[in-house]
Amino acid sequence: MRTAWLNTFALIAVAISVALVVVKNVARDNSTQLVNVSYDPTRELFQDLNRQFTERYFKETGKKLSIQQSHGGSSRQARSVVDGAPADVVTLALSSDVDMLAKHGLIAENWAQRLPNNSQPFSSTIVFVVRKGNPRGIKDWPDLIRPGVFVITPNPKTSGNGKLSVLAAWGSVIYRGGSDAEARRYLTELYQHVPVLNTGARDATNTFNQEKLGDVHLTWENEALLEAEEYRGEVEIVYPPVSIRAEPSVAWVDANVSRRKTEPYAKAYLEFLYTDEAQETIARHGCRPIKPEILRKHLDRLPPIELFPVTILAENWSNAQEKFFADNGIFDTVHRATDPASDSGSKDAPVKGEAR
Repeated sequence: MRTAWLNTFALIAVAISVALVVVKNVARDNSTQLVNVSYDPTRELFQDLNRQFTERYFKETGKKLSIQQSHGGSSRQARSVVDGAPADVVTLALSSDVDMLAKHGLIAENWAQRLPNNSQPFSSTIVFVVRKGNPRGIKDWPDLIRPGVFVITPNPKTSGNGKLSVLAAWGSVIYRGGSDAEARRYLTELYQHVPVLNTGARDATNTFNQEKLGDVHLTWENEALLEAEEYRGEVEIVYPPVSIRAEPSVAWVDANVSRRKTEPYAKAYLEFLYTDEAQETIARHGCRPIKPEILRKHLDRLPPIELFPVTILAENWSNAQEKFFADNGIFDTVHRATDPASDSGSKDAPVKGEAR
């Protein structure tokens, strides 16, 4: 009897195991994972957007999707996709980072024309975060190079935030009628006030707020708003009179979605970013939606600011990348002038936590 009972139990166990495998396989067959490789300070934004999109998509189609997020310095993230990271979509800080993928044959050359507004579902800018009460009296770009002021900003070789800080600083001179020579002098002096270069925007946030290094943090507007909320009573936001119009860009990665057969889902995901629901979420997270009627509803957190385009500095974003951030470009020459001991012509400028 004992043997018969054990045999019966074994058969039941096998049946249950087979049933579980079947159920698991059915669930797997009905579920698809997308990978979104994004830039540093969009973690919280895409957590909300991913939940909203997957719920909406399941309701409309019955198809279960899950979305895995990857975040870091925008240029470093783009390079990771070139090196094989399995991104279905990229949502990067600058269009030049997406262009890098197109140059490597991973994304169609006409990627910017495949979605509305040149595949830019929102915009942003660079603002200042200062210590509570603004003890240094920092209000404008020239204030950053006063004696004794220390500036925190990420490495432009790895970070979109870092690149935009360089372009915003240079452009603040040009926009007001200054020459390239004057802009170069200002940028050189500015980086004499930068004690350390982190690899990405979130690392720089931690350096400023947790390590208490620096008097002013140059960062994305949405990251500044998050800082002000998280470190309430310790820091505040200062909007300079002018700054650069940042244009984060999105695309599905043709080579990967073709292989993984995920193009319809990746395309639907990026198209969702232009819906009213997503645009509202984008605004709540401190990015500037492209729909003006939604932006107007959030002017209390996203106030009007004079923004200049990248075209006052270069032909376009790709030209700005080459002009300012290629090996021996403007940033390399400026940074060598501020730190002669560094050799940043063929490698990243010194980065916090990394050897020179």
